[in-house]
Amino acid sequence: MVHAAAAARGATAAPALPNKQEILTLLERANSWQLAHPVMKPDDRNWERATWYTGVMAAWKSTRNPLFLDQALDWGRRHQWQVGTEPDGANRLFCVETWTELYLVKKDRAMIAPAIQWLASPDPLSPGGAQQWYLDHYDRQNLKQGFVYVDSLYGASALAMLAQATGNNQYLDIMNAFFDDVTGQLLDKESGLYYRDPSFIGQRTAQGKKILWSRGNGWAFAGIARVLEYLPKDHPSRRRYLAIFRRQAAELIKRQGADGLWRVNLEDPEQFPNPETSGTGFFCFGLAWGINHGILNRQEYLPAVQKAWAGLTQSLSPEGKVLWGQQVDGEPHAVARESTHEYVTGSFLLSGSEVYKLAH
Repeated sequence: MVHAAAAARGATAAPALPNKQEILTLLERANSWQLAHPVMKPDDRNWERATWYTGVMAAWKSTRNPLFLDQALDWGRRHQWQVGTEPDGANRLFCVETWTELYLVKKDRAMIAPAIQWLASPDPLSPGGAQQWYLDHYDRQNLKQGFVYVDSLYGASALAMLAQATGNNQYLDIMNAFFDDVTGQLLDKESGLYYRDPSFIGQRTAQGKKILWSRGNGWAFAGIARVLEYLPKDHPSRRRYLAIFRRQAAELIKRQGADGLWRVNLEDPEQFPNPETSGTGFFCFGLAWGINHGILNRQEYLPAVQKAWAGLTQSLSPEGKVLWGQQVDGEPHAVARESTHEYVTGSFLLSGSEVYKLAH
């Protein structure tokens, strides 16, 4: 099957990447704009802001600009390194990703102690308190007992990071059981892409196409890349993560728009034809990460990264606002040009952190 988006994608040459200094300038601009225009409350450490800070940390790891590191450290200290406060267990780990990456730099045990304690606690939202601690309990179409949702996979890398930080491979066992359950229920074998949650399996658009949400797949694709970064090279589960990641990458580039951006429904781009930047940012990050780590073929995938980064930078306002970002949601919906959020900035920073490594 060849998508219309793929045919259009092949019609134009991929633009060259800018140099490292130009990329750093854009990352600083986007981050500064978000600092000046917060969406969440000052005391927030949940998924929206936590995703932004995964991008802040990624930007520091690539560019070594100390302003990014200082910003992340300040955020962690303000929250005393506590897990998130959300009613979904996996989302509580999003901020722990930043705490643990900071621990791996600073080796301050206080940065990971609260997460270690919570993970072992009898809290029903933690693996110490429930087997399926990662379920969403929002009542989507009367799925009252809780259900798996693909967004949760972005929290999985916190467990791989903690395994590296502590030497306790039990965290990898927890992560693999979590990942395998979510993937076993939501990965569509025909397309190689994920449904957002079980309520979308079997649903179709007016054009008879599947509903495969862009940002939902972004959470998984970026999340798997971040797991692979910390998962030991000889771990027996690594082959499964790699296989899913490579298949997803191959399917994603077939669905990229001519402008470098993906649409909110990967299987039916005409359902909502406006571009969308949060999913695109995650895809650009994952594809560039795969090239940088020798997992994806550079010749095959670099043009998609070049087009994606060009599309993302063209979606950045002169002041640094990342435009065309879908609001908080759980499925494809229309996107407005001025729409953005803290996690949209986060996905932009993530993508730029890997594109930076590809640039000269």
